[in-house]
Amino acid sequence: MVMLTHAQIWTALDRLAERAGLSPSGLARRAGLDPTTFNKSKRITGDGRERWPSTESVAKALAATGTAIDTFVQ
Repeated sequence: MVMLTHAQIWTALDRLAERAGLSPSGLARRAGLDPTTFNKSKRITGDGRERWPSTESVAKALAATGTAIDTFVQ
């Protein structure tokens, strides 16, 4: 089993947005989420801890772009 890192998940979300011709904020909006959900400023907390996107947010982004999970993790 392969574990995805914090950086890999966020890079995959950035690429998902880019392939859809969107910014991270645009992707969040299209997915019905708060526009700041995928912003770079939200990826690390104020005290330096990694903030991970929720599985629900990732699932909504995949559905909004018609992307399969297999494609996302590659």
